Amino acid sequence: MSYHYNLTSDYERLAGFYESITKKSEGIVFDIGTGSGILSTWAAPYANFIYAVEKDSIVAEKTRSYLNGFKNISFIEGDAREIRFPEKADLIICEMLDTALIDEEQVPVINSVLKYLKRNGTVIPQGVINIAEPVHMEAEHLYYEETENPSHHTLGPLIVYSKYDFKKPINPEVDFDLQFKICRDGSLNGVKITTFTLITSNIICGPTPMLNPPLLIPIEELRVKKHDTITINLNYIMGGGLNTIRTEIKEIS
Repeated sequence: MSYHYNLTSDYERLAGFYESITKKSEGIVFDIGTGSGILSTWAAPYANFIYAVEKDSIVAEKTRSYLNGFKNISFIEGDAREIRFPEKADLIICEMLDTALIDEEQVPVINSVLKYLKRNGTVIPQGVINIAEPVHMEAEHLYYEETENPSHHTLGPLIVYSKYDFKKPINPEVDFDLQFKICRDGSLNGVKITTFTLITSNIICGPTPMLNPPLLIPIEELRVKKHDTITINLNYIMGGGLNTIRTEIKEIS
């Protein structure tokens, strides 16, 4: 199944972006990591001009021909961090999202292109909210819930551990102490991370197959009891890849 087909059949994701883009597109638009190009085509009837940027040469080959018929779209193959745009943007669309922003370059790219956003400009999506849950997982390796489904069960309530606004520079180096309240006896050996996308302040998109499937991260196994409080340190680099993830059990009470 092709990359383009997967993107364009993810209806929940597309509905949220369609509504926001058709309402917010005006003036100059950057579509960074344009992928299939569909978001640029939605902006085209409302924008004066669109710069659609795609780094992946294989994806770019298909997208270039798809966007070729739009007179107000300039397709650029390259890394947005290295491009000198000739003007500033009223809207930046940057939908290189993934769970906790770890395995895609959303944060380093947004940090780089924010200097081109006009003072009253808009970014779509607006940001993300990350939540974490303590779990027992059957697998002993890291995996995305949508691509592999060994059984797991939750041992305590979720916590919100971070929120990000893409209109502000973001430190990609993450270091959080996650404090979990355990609600039943069991074996704790994992942390489940789920990311919610704030497409706008009024449109929130949960996990979908192509947008932030929950990520299960193994940790050192620990027997826990109801009412225990467990503190786990979680650190990673946003945009650095899954191999930057580190965990450590810091406190049990």
